[in-house]
Amino acid sequence: MEDRAQIQEHIKTQGELVRRLKSEKASKEQIDEEVAKLLQLKAQLGGEDGKHQFVLKTPKGTRDYNPKQMAIREKVFNTIISCFKRHGAETIDTPVFELKETLTGKYGEDSKLIYDLKDQGGELLSLRYDLTVPFARYLAMNKITNIKRYHIAKVYRRDNPAMTRGRYREFYQCDFDIAGQYDAMIPDAECLKIVHEILSELQLGEFCIKVNDRRILDGMFAVCGVPDEKFRTICSTVDKLDKMSWEDVKKEMVNEKGLSEEAADQIGEYVSMRGGMDLAERLLQDQKMCQNKQACAGLSDIKLLFSYLQLFQVTDKVVFDLSLARGLDYYTGVIYEAVLTQAGVPPLASDSQNGASSEESAGVGSVAGGGRYDGLVGMFDPKGRKVPCVGVSIGIERIFSIMEQKAEASAEKVRTTEVQVMVASAQKNLLEERLRLVTELWNAGIKAEVMYKKNPKLLSQLQHCEEGGVPLVAILGEQELKDGVVKLRVVSTREEVDISRADLIAEIKRRTSEA
Repeated sequence: MEDRAQIQEHIKTQGELVRRLKSEKASKEQIDEEVAKLLQLKAQLGGEDGKHQFVLKTPKGTRDYNPKQMAIREKVFNTIISCFKRHGAETIDTPVFELKETLTGKYGEDSKLIYDLKDQGGELLSLRYDLTVPFARYLAMNKITNIKRYHIAKVYRRDNPAMTRGRYREFYQCDFDIAGQYDAMIPDAECLKIVHEILSELQLGEFCIKVNDRRILDGMFAVCGVPDEKFRTICSTVDKLDKMSWEDVKKEMVNEKGLSEEAADQIGEYVSMRGGMDLAERLLQDQKMCQNKQACAGLSDIKLLFSYLQLFQVTDKVVFDLSLARGLDYYTGVIYEAVLTQAGVPPLASDSQNGASSEESAGVGSVAGGGRYDGLVGMFDPKGRKVPCVGVSIGIERIFSIMEQKAEASAEKVRTTEVQVMVASAQKNLLEERLRLVTELWNAGIKAEVMYKKNPKLLSQLQHCEEGGVPLVAILGEQELKDGVVKLRVVSTREEVDISRADLIAEIKRRTSEA
């Protein structure tokens, strides 16, 4: 039974790893990940009789969210949605799975990460990989030529999860897109303004928004001597520059992708350039670049973009960066990515293992990404009618990871309910009175609760409020009932006042609106 002995040896090694992580006070997600592996090994070993044991765990790359985590998520969602609405967006929803052929051929090298559903004798289906391709399908199918929409929903990728830093196989995406025929760069500039507003409001720390243009990249590849058929594959290698050194990227271009060393060196010179409108002007004078029509069009648009960004007052955070590539095949014009730059962001070395360019964590501390994709809707339209689109995806999971770590570090109490008042009793046999009062409060739209016991102790009712952060307690006793009043207690200061029953609702509303 050598296999059994080998598994036992693996269990011993894995157990030691878990103990070491615990002693080193590693992050909870990292420990949970290794514990899950340990449980899997134990399940392989089986019970005493050698039967396979069932392990209670979530599937690889997924997680549960407890009430505290959900409270943080809700706060982030509310901030993002209110920004989208401030900019006049409406919302839609699409199915969680699409026809397989809808998704095929839209994601370049990332297509291997699509989850295909088992063929059960009907249509061939896949789980959606992002929200952009379903949006393009929706536009083409409903013959919509202009819309400003946001969509927040879960997407699925067979990625190698690095769960310690917000990288999962099931995760939320938060998309804002403007579809329609408009004058150049105005919608594109608004997308960048939205990213700036959201990241500033969430107070994640210092950030920088990198911009580039697919046409500038393609023009650069052309003037550096990259064959046409290699543009996309070289582009996905350049996209790894935020995770790999230039030496490694060059090695991949030359050794794996078959590019000449001379072409790679020329690319290296360009991708090290970053600046603002001044860089666009300089490149328009560049001897090689100015000969490429595509590159010139892209550079002129970048200049125009920066002039609008100045009016939107966001140029302090935006940089024109020629190394930005974004690996998705459907981009046709401006592309951008927001990256956290301050030291307060948790270390992300673990991300170097994966080369996938996904919206939610493309690069070191990347928290948003997007660009212009004018050809995608045309791929679905039977007559090939194009609907120009530009959009941005907010990397919500990455943001959640940071917000959760911040909440843990600050030891600030996160409330998981919104209860404003607890209806309590000071004596026995007052259940009916408590239920009457809580009903009055609910009917008046006040968030209230009551303990599910006939005769709860006053102390345990007050403790429940302190632990849950409930600000007020409405206390009923026999004397209060006789006098037609309710004792209103402020939990934080322990101050108590008698309020007439008729004024109670107005008083609770006044106090909770001030808080």
